[in-house]
Amino acid sequence: MNASSQSPSHQVVIVGGGTAGTTVAASLLRQRPELDVAVVEPSEVHYYQPAFTLVGGGTYDMDSTQRAQKETLPETAIWIHAGVATFEPDSNQLTLEDGRQVQYEHLVVAPGIKLDWDRVEGLREALGSNGVCSNYSPETAPYTWECLRQFRGGNAIFTQPPPPLKCAGAPQKIAYLAADHLRRNNLSPESNLQFYSGAGALFSVPDFVPHLQKVMDRYGIGVNLGHDLVAIDAERKVARFATKDANGETTEVEQPYDLLHVTPHQTSPDFVKQSPLANADGWVDVDKGTTQHTRYPNVFSLGDASSLPTSKTAAAVRKQAPVTVRNLLARMDGEALSAQYDGYTSCPLVTAYGKVMLAEFMYDGVVTPTLPLSPFSESRFYWVVKKHLLPPFYWNQMLKGKEPDIAHKPLKTG
Repeated sequence: MNASSQSPSHQVVIVGGGTAGTTVAASLLRQRPELDVAVVEPSEVHYYQPAFTLVGGGTYDMDSTQRAQKETLPETAIWIHAGVATFEPDSNQLTLEDGRQVQYEHLVVAPGIKLDWDRVEGLREALGSNGVCSNYSPETAPYTWECLRQFRGGNAIFTQPPPPLKCAGAPQKIAYLAADHLRRNNLSPESNLQFYSGAGALFSVPDFVPHLQKVMDRYGIGVNLGHDLVAIDAERKVARFATKDANGETTEVEQPYDLLHVTPHQTSPDFVKQSPLANADGWVDVDKGTTQHTRYPNVFSLGDASSLPTSKTAAAVRKQAPVTVRNLLARMDGEALSAQYDGYTSCPLVTAYGKVMLAEFMYDGVVTPTLPLSPFSESRFYWVVKKHLLPPFYWNQMLKGKEPDIAHKPLKTG
């Protein structure tokens, strides 16, 4: 791999060396080794983020979630070790933060999502000490486990912002692991666990809501919907939430905490939001079936920064990447774009140590299991899949551009 200091033009430029960008780069080069592919990525470390919840729950090693970026990108890809400042799609080029310009024949935009830590007043200053933790950062996920181990009772609060966010089940997964940990250590009677969500429902797919509510009830976790975290007073150890009263007026409520797990607000990266590629909501504006841009036909986008109307997960990228690659190659060959993404995504909802409810669904919230197992049951099998099988699949198959797959089918109801 060449760390490029000058990259004037490439056949394919991929913005983002995370899950989506690396998978597309590897698949393209696996199918057409002669392609000139450049990956624009400022980070030197690639993280397996789906394991952060397990790290925070004390059942996965943080070191196992990370590898050097240069080891995960394809050897024949050109790594442009920089961040993007602006896109100029009318000129088929982008400008890097250091001022260099990169030209392309085709562009794939996959820079991920922005964690907006500053959206909550006092969060950045409080994070990582005095019981304020988050599994959404590799720097702070290990501290979550430290907080759980040191917790001896009191108020434990778990927050979720309004959508969009990546891995929307993660905020409640850590609540379940915390509750299970406290139960195993006979601390439940002294503990008051509360889940505060800025969303209007416990989960985006209605079929899963009653089953997840049963898990909350089993642990005695209070569910507070429509409550958006707006401020943290670390000195007083108080979290402040915005909510609406019966008249629709916004009010604020305070909740003291001894342990506070925060899921940060999330948005598209600034350089995407402010670009000609973005839609009104700030996401790269693509066709939800082909992943091709709606206005620039030589531009594709997938993953968290795209406008694809589905949950933002690695499982979604696993299905989006082959579609993007097939359609990109078809366009390069002057052929029609025939591959279609159906919105598939999945969320392994960890409900206890050793138990997972696997939520798989497509566009419009259609439940679509891969295996002939009840998607609403808590399964030890899926715990083994999440903890032991998916990480090596990620590193050795997905990021290598290999595309083994098992078809998913809509769940028959009635």
